[in-house]
Amino acid sequence: MVLSFTSCEPNEQVEPQKDLLPARFRVEIPNSISNINGFNSGRASGRIKEDTLQGNDIYLHLNTFIAVGDGAAQIAEEIINGIRKYKIDRVQSLTFTSDDDGRTKNLVVLSDVAFEGASWDYELTVTDAQSETQTDGGKALQVFWNRSQLVKGIAIIKPFNTDRIENADSKDAVFRIDYTEGGSLSYDAYMEVTISGLTLDNPLNDPFSVSTLKMFAGKKGDVVDVFGNTNHPNAKFFTGKVGFNWAFVASGNDATDIAVAEVGLPPSALDNSQRNVLLNEFSIKNVFTTEITTVWPGIDQTLLNAYLANTEAPGYFGGKTGFISAGVSPGVNWDVLANRIKVLAPYNPKTISQLVVTFK
Repeated sequence: MVLSFTSCEPNEQVEPQKDLLPARFRVEIPNSISNINGFNSGRASGRIKEDTLQGNDIYLHLNTFIAVGDGAAQIAEEIINGIRKYKIDRVQSLTFTSDDDGRTKNLVVLSDVAFEGASWDYELTVTDAQSETQTDGGKALQVFWNRSQLVKGIAIIKPFNTDRIENADSKDAVFRIDYTEGGSLSYDAYMEVTISGLTLDNPLNDPFSVSTLKMFAGKKGDVVDVFGNTNHPNAKFFTGKVGFNWAFVASGNDATDIAVAEVGLPPSALDNSQRNVLLNEFSIKNVFTTEITTVWPGIDQTLLNAYLANTEAPGYFGGKTGFISAGVSPGVNWDVLANRIKVLAPYNPKTISQLVVTFK
């Protein structure tokens, strides 16, 4: 499910210099809740023959989805840093050849622009020159930002137009990063990552394929709060019902490498934003219980309870061990994070299922 995104420019060391480009464009997320290497598609499906569903199996997709959102923001930042070699210090336009796909790219910098009802000091747009007559205008990157000590901006990227070799199978994927430092949300910095067009060829009905994702990450000191949804339109669990959101909230401490998370599995078409509905009514435990007892109505309750023991919310994590416990805190350090997620809520599933990321 993970797309291979690469910058239009080589990954080279860039000397510090005065330019117009924003210095930062991302909130770094602790490894305890963001780990792309743990992904193993389909492991949490059809596991009724085991004695207990393992905690790392339950939550490993959470780590992956957060890592996908985090990776999108990282790539946006890397592309911006790659463009620094052109010393963007004024309103200008230029043409260059991408070292990734060998195609000609056009770059334009404008000042004093408007986008989505807001005024921006600068707008930078990179297009794939040979496809500028296409419906998407050949747009590969568009960045809007204000020139101040505290960065605020929007970056929109279409990986296919940044590198048509590496992203040949991802023609429709577009993602967007809204990044703010300071602001009114009591975080040092926060970002909202939105991705659409991730619908995958899914002949095996993999229950964790993704078409859209939206995620918020806010950093305050060493702590990062994260919440969001991913839409799985072709997903099937035990009964074969199709379509659900993986709705999640989490909080992690970068310094101590610990985290707490809670996940719900509401239907993709559900039009509801209430935390109690998304994470309690449609908790993993409730959804799995309903699905399993529908298929096996006579299942022994003791066996079912044992199998779902690790689905109690929230889940607690730490270091390389990953999952530690379900529903029972390992200690006071985790309690601080558990209290933080009580005020976090995912997005409305229906809204996430229908979202589309577009350029200006």
